[in-house]
Amino acid sequence: MKPIIKISAGIIVLLLLLSISIFYLFQATETAVKPQDMGVTHLAGNFKIQIKLDPEKPKIGNNQLTLIIRDSKDQPVTDADIQTYAEMPAMGSMQAMREPISIDNSGAGLYQGHYSLPMNGSWPITINISSKSLGKAKLVFDMNTSRSGVKLTQATPSDLSPPHDPAETPKQQLKEFNVDSYRRQLIGVTTAEVVCQNMIKIIAVDARVNYDQSRLTDITLKYDAWIGQLHADYLGKKMQQGKTLFTVYSPELVSAQDEYLDSLKQRHSFGLRKATRRRLALWDINTAQIKALEKRGRAIEYLPITSPVTGTIIEKNIVTGSAVKAGTRLLRLVDLSTVWVEGEVYASDLPWVNIGMQARIVLPEQPEPSYTATVTFIDAVLNPQSRSAVIRAQLDNSDGTLRPDMFATMQLQVDLGERRVVPEQAVIYSGDQRIVFIDQGNGRLLPKKIKTGLRNKDMIEVIEGLALGDRIVTSGNFLIAAESKLKTGLAQW
Repeated sequence: MKPIIKISAGIIVLLLLLSISIFYLFQATETAVKPQDMGVTHLAGNFKIQIKLDPEKPKIGNNQLTLIIRDSKDQPVTDADIQTYAEMPAMGSMQAMREPISIDNSGAGLYQGHYSLPMNGSWPITINISSKSLGKAKLVFDMNTSRSGVKLTQATPSDLSPPHDPAETPKQQLKEFNVDSYRRQLIGVTTAEVVCQNMIKIIAVDARVNYDQSRLTDITLKYDAWIGQLHADYLGKKMQQGKTLFTVYSPELVSAQDEYLDSLKQRHSFGLRKATRRRLALWDINTAQIKALEKRGRAIEYLPITSPVTGTIIEKNIVTGSAVKAGTRLLRLVDLSTVWVEGEVYASDLPWVNIGMQARIVLPEQPEPSYTATVTFIDAVLNPQSRSAVIRAQLDNSDGTLRPDMFATMQLQVDLGERRVVPEQAVIYSGDQRIVFIDQGNGRLLPKKIKTGLRNKDMIEVIEGLALGDRIVTSGNFLIAAESKLKTGLAQW
């Protein structure tokens, strides 16, 4: 019996060692991705989020996305439902392309997913987080195959304190100081609370009225000829559809008319009649002109050439008596009942511009204060000198008041959603730093460094440094800044 007991004990020891190995292997897998390896921590709602790409510079084909999500106490969030996707914005006639990212919960606050990019370019990533215990949050990161990593462009406002990085500890803490009510009144201090509100961004660009290129018409002949009487006799003249532009003489044309008239006299020459009539039609002799020829019974030497459209002459290459070759452009007409308004938007603003969005067109030379149009085109190629792309809106011009080459301003209004904001005048710029003064009550003011984000004409987004409800100084800031340095006796910032 003793050998059997020894074998059983050996098996038990082997199983125990195997279990320990599996446990440590599992632990190593769980901790393979550590927060300290993930870089910047982003705040959104009640979450702290870190994001990492593999490879760091995304490429065409398969890529990996890793997220670490923690709560305010730096504990892993294990119940998060993650919905995320990468989407290339629409460009010109190309529609937006969306690539879904399927996220797996790997435990301990670790979430990983794979995504595939079909082409190079800008692929902003949108991440929607939902937790039964912590609520919801949304983040948008700028991602591009031309550079490594991502950059946060939008996030649900958060009241969480930003993570502390010892390497970024300031050499000198900003100090609170006191300004009594009399001094505040002299300085003209006003205050306001940090609020969360819908933020609107206005993109305004210089623009110019241009022809609608889809409404251009060229007048050419399919035979050699001489110009007779010229009605389209100057640039800028408006020609009505069906009206005579000019008359032409061509021996071939006269001969073709005679052949058709001869075919009408022959009773059993239906095939010849059909062929000669078709020859006239191929030379753009219309049905009404052919019927007039039949009624007249003789060829006309100078045939009227009528306008196929109602339009304005913008190019003229003939005069009375000109000899012209087949295929030569004689006139160019444009229908100005609609016009294009084109401007150039810098690359940094292009992600906010979409086909179909409304544009406000202001023409200072017109009595109408503004016009409303729709963006119909965004150029897929940047101007290499200005790093901008042409955008186009279309305007009705049935009354003819808008003329090509008029100067205009195109204004695009972008809804940025809910943001934590302060008035623009509340922020003092000191080098790379942004400073506001928090009103602590009882005359006490505290300088506070903040991190800012998007801005519009009046408001600026606060990403870090302030919480909703904080009361800050909104006017008299520069005098308060001088007061701060005098009171503390230090150049704090």
